[in-house]
Amino acid sequence: MRMKRPSTLRRRIVVAYLFFALAVCTFVGVVASVAIVGIEDLLVDEHLRSIAAWASPRHAAGMPVEMPSDVSFYHGTAIPPELRNLPYGVAKRVFEDQYVHLLVGQDAAGPYVVIDRASEYKNIEHVIFAMLGAGFLGFVALSLFLGSFIARGFVDPIITLANAVMDKKTNAELPLLNHQDELGVLARAFAEHTAELKQFLARERFFTGDVSHELRTPLTIIIGAAELLVEQTADQPMVQAPARRIMRAAKEATDCVSVLLLLARRPDTIDRPLTSISEVIRAEIERGQPLVRDRPISLHFQEGKDFSVFGRKELLSSAIGNLIRNACEYTDEGSVVVSIQDHSVLVEDTGPGVPDIIRARLKNDPTQPALIGSAGSGLGLALAIRICEYLGAKLEHDDRPQGGSIFRIHFQSVLTKK
Repeated sequence: MRMKRPSTLRRRIVVAYLFFALAVCTFVGVVASVAIVGIEDLLVDEHLRSIAAWASPRHAAGMPVEMPSDVSFYHGTAIPPELRNLPYGVAKRVFEDQYVHLLVGQDAAGPYVVIDRASEYKNIEHVIFAMLGAGFLGFVALSLFLGSFIARGFVDPIITLANAVMDKKTNAELPLLNHQDELGVLARAFAEHTAELKQFLARERFFTGDVSHELRTPLTIIIGAAELLVEQTADQPMVQAPARRIMRAAKEATDCVSVLLLLARRPDTIDRPLTSISEVIRAEIERGQPLVRDRPISLHFQEGKDFSVFGRKELLSSAIGNLIRNACEYTDEGSVVVSIQDHSVLVEDTGPGVPDIIRARLKNDPTQPALIGSAGSGLGLALAIRICEYLGAKLEHDDRPQGGSIFRIHFQSVLTKK
């Protein structure tokens, strides 16, 4: 299959100049051709009439009429049969297998015909057309050069600016900021917008980090108090069960705070150890079992070909665990199945499905409102979406034919175990 060449701005400018040159050459060529042919006919006509004005009196006086080899003067019965009875005036005819100019006239002695077989004006016409053709080729070549020169001068600064904007590893000042033309306006707009985005991201990271740090202390106190309460109520099942729930919820909140602290950092500033996906899934399946206990729901791991990814275990556990816990929480009966297929983790449930706003968020639909907080689906799903974006993975959603949902986390860079 032949690959289509990309349509770049530089190429479009050069092609525009080329088409402009061809259009101008075509117009000038047509006008010049009509003018040259008309002038040639006029000059040839005048040439033939001057020959007739010179030769006719000499023939009437019985003097010899000598003509060049390419010019003939016929009078009376000497006129070739195929040239007799022609209308008076100048015409173009085929004579002796040759395209000639001829003048048919009549003097006191009778009709005459003057023939010009190869007028010198025809040679001049060929020279003029050759010069016009060379000029047109030169004009087209000059247009290509000029178009390339202008395109380079116009596009190269844009490419330089685009490369500087896309370069995420440098904090250098953008080029063209001091230009007073439209490129300078564009560069300053990019610089202003980039500065705003950097300030927004910095504020978001600082806010997330500060809030997470502030939450750690009360969560640690809650976990300590819950553990103490569990130990002191070992003989009181009615009190110990709520205490265990408090401790479990506090630990989950602590894990969420740790994940938020990681997400507040740039991805290239944290280490990415090789982590087994099967180990993460087994651990999260075990953590999710209390959610389906005493409920008509089964939660199990459908083993598949294991693979490893480069990522922090806390982030992977949070993303996969939140999908599992959401599926268990919103499924009334049936099953929640976690499986591995084609470098992906699948979480299938028999629940009621997800709201339209979540579907739009997963499909990056800009027409839908942004997903804020839990958006009615639990903080876990929003956190899973952000973690997948942070790790460079892709989170997708499909509806099960029998009812329910299928969430799929597809990892781009994996290491398959043999």
